[in-house]
Amino acid sequence: MYRRNQVQEYLVWRVYDHEFDWFRLNAGEYIQLESHENGITSSQVFPGLWLDKTALLTRNLAQVLEVLQQGLASEEHQHFVQALAKNN
Repeated sequence: MYRRNQVQEYLVWRVYDHEFDWFRLNAGEYIQLESHENGITSSQVFPGLWLDKTALLTRNLAQVLEVLQQGLASEEHQHFVQALAKNN
């Protein structure tokens, strides 16, 4: 259903496995996004959307929020916001 509707990214929180997966549509197939060396996974569709999966899975919500705020304050996110504003 996601592929048929061209959902570009989706996330799966596998509660029982204590895992979190992030997938990206690439050439008609979903591929799993890998974390950067710092443990952060970042959206390829929404620049600046960053997730610290380890912090999320260990319920360190302060760290999750801190990383999210860093992403939203990033230069890549600012460029994204400016591009969206130009299109409106």
